Amino acid sequence: MSDHIKEDRADGYPHTPGHRGVDTSIEAADQLARKLGRLQRMALEAITRAGAAGLTADELAERLDMDRYSIQPRTSELKRMGKIVDSRLRRKNCTGKSAIVWVLPHFKREAA
Repeated sequence: MSDHIKEDRADGYPHTPGHRGVDTSIEAADQLARKLGRLQRMALEAITRAGAAGLTADELAERLDMDRYSIQPRTSELKRMGKIVDSRLRRKNCTGKSAIVWVLPHFKREAA
């Protein structure tokens, strides 16, 4: 990864979509940038409404009637902004694997 790409990601992410420095990735990030704030707000509102129960990325996508691949990156961005945290709870996702349950920071559980 070139220094220029590192600078772009460090300066903008999570407020702008990240990319891998590949032309297709850059194009996708540019297209997403126009609606990023709206998608982050939608995700945050759904997680807020879920309360202490929180939501996994799959549950969030289902709740918003969106593709998981469109909404899951928003959880990474919101986490990086400090707006949501890993609750330390896990629920199975659509593949049967354990998935992080995202909550607002004041719902975070303490480690056992």
